[in-house]
Amino acid sequence: MSVPVRPATAADAEAIAAVHVAAWRDTYTRLLPPGALDDLDPVARAERWTQIIADDITTVLVAELGGRIVGWASISEGRDADAPRPLEVEGIYVLTAAHGTGAGQALLDAAIGDTPAYLWSAADNPRAQAFYRRNGFLPDGTTSEHPLAGHPVRIARFVR
Repeated sequence: MSVPVRPATAADAEAIAAVHVAAWRDTYTRLLPPGALDDLDPVARAERWTQIIADDITTVLVAELGGRIVGWASISEGRDADAPRPLEVEGIYVLTAAHGTGAGQALLDAAIGDTPAYLWSAADNPRAQAFYRRNGFLPDGTTSEHPLAGHPVRIARFVR
């Protein structure tokens, strides 16, 4: 199945925020204390996505199925002082209902193609890490803690 991917517009911010919140709840609930993601605010996230889409720093792409946004990817120059590559995949999230459709692959392909890049993944996220490994990303041994909904989560850096 071919999944259309296009650059995000400000009009997409609400749908991107809805995917963001749903994907976080599906992906990270097991890594956080009960209820930690209950207060995620899609309206506040939509406001932030409007700003991100408008900035000249981040490229945001969306994947659509049936005319509905089911995933997004954000890419920028590396945010880390010790960035191992000049390009960072800041995030790729796809609704659980769209897993297996090729939306994640279409987003990654459109975002960076075969370009060397790096990204951070929750250290305990085997599904995402399998996807990244299939696409040539390998852990470089760098780990850190990152606050997620106010709680520290161990993250690992992947590079290709």
